[in-house]
Amino acid sequence: MKSSLFIPQKQALTPFNNLQTLVENRSSFNLPNFELNLFETHQKSEKVSLIFDTLTVTAMIRGKKIMQCFENIDSSKIKNAKTAFDYLPGESVIVPANEEMIIDFPEANEQNPAQCLAIAIDNEKIKSTLETLNNQFPKLESPQNKNGNWTLENPNYHLKNNLEIKNVIDRITHISLGKSEVKNMLADLALQELLIRIMQTQARNLIFKEYKKYSSENRFAFVIEYVETHLEEQITVEKLSKLACMSESNFYKAFKREFGITPVEYVLEQRISLAKKLLPNMKLSITDVCYKAGFNSLSYFSVLFKKYAKQSPSEFRKSIFGE
Repeated sequence: MKSSLFIPQKQALTPFNNLQTLVENRSSFNLPNFELNLFETHQKSEKVSLIFDTLTVTAMIRGKKIMQCFENIDSSKIKNAKTAFDYLPGESVIVPANEEMIIDFPEANEQNPAQCLAIAIDNEKIKSTLETLNNQFPKLESPQNKNGNWTLENPNYHLKNNLEIKNVIDRITHISLGKSEVKNMLADLALQELLIRIMQTQARNLIFKEYKKYSSENRFAFVIEYVETHLEEQITVEKLSKLACMSESNFYKAFKREFGITPVEYVLEQRISLAKKLLPNMKLSITDVCYKAGFNSLSYFSVLFKKYAKQSPSEFRKSIFGE
């Protein structure tokens, strides 16, 4: 089963006769702290170069790119450095300033154009946002930054969108294309949220996926390791907060601030993920899967599974085998 895709809303394509170019036709919308660019490509192309002079958040909307970038970054820190990778709808790539992107469009044509957006963000805005966060909402610690500061210098540049990132990108696009008298203020708030959501998502990718690497030096990684190895057992915020050597209240707030989700939401997501891995095993009943995933109520498990997977456990199992 494919995971849920959070794809920004498709934007109206430029009438074909009005296109300035068939490759990366560009529409730009300038606001005080960022520039929104909408690109569309209507023919197969290779080795198209694109560079922005500020950090840029890009998001695929339709079609497919094969992208190569991060040439100027230490390749030991970036998985996709100097390596071409597929770039698809539902994904975002955070591109540092002055980083050349080399792009192929293997499938683009008039009937199936590629479309993406790029939000080029003013350097001073990034700096002021980070200063505000570090002064008012300091991180406890970070494997990438021993001072625990918020930063966009993170090895996780290629991201799968979550609902929050998709929604804020849609909001920025709507505001940028609109004519509200207060659009600059609305855009500024949405831009700050985008930066925070990206950093939270990067932190989740780093700690949640590489917790073993950091469990001896990062309290959250240590907590994640415990959760991953005790999903069949009862897990409480009280227990997790003790592992983190924090009060329940401070742990709960810090976890939400660092990663954008609560510890309870994280545990539930992992239980559902485990259930998905167990359901293809026909030797296990739905009830068996329920308990092995750490739920103690079949009805509660079924409700939560449908909430997260958009299918009941039995429907999910049937879909795996094409029934």
